[in-house]
Amino acid sequence: MAEVKVLGASLSLFCCRIDWALKHKGITYEYIEEDLRNKSTLLLKSNPVQKKIPVLLHGDKPVAESLVILEYIDETWRENPLLPDDPFEKAMV
Repeated sequence: MAEVKVLGASLSLFCCRIDWALKHKGITYEYIEEDLRNKSTLLLKSNPVQKKIPVLLHGDKPVAESLVILEYIDETWRENPLLPDDPFEKAMV
C-alpha cells in the first residue's frame, strides 16, 4: 500500500476530520504541520490552485478538500466504513 501523508494545521477542524477518519480506519500516516503564513513547497505543489489545507497524499496522488478526502478515504479503504452503503441511510446520517 502506498505511503499516506496529511498536510494540515492542528487548529483546523477540517484537518481534524481527516485525522479522525484515518484513525477510525486504522490507517497509518505521517502528519505534516503546515505554517499557513509560510506555505511549504510540498503544499504549493500538492494543491497549486487553492493552496489550502488539508491535503491527503496517497503515494504520488494529492487529494484536496476535506469532504473529498473523506470520500476518497472511505472508498479506498473499505474496512470500518464512515458511512453506510445504502444511499437513503447515507443521506440520513
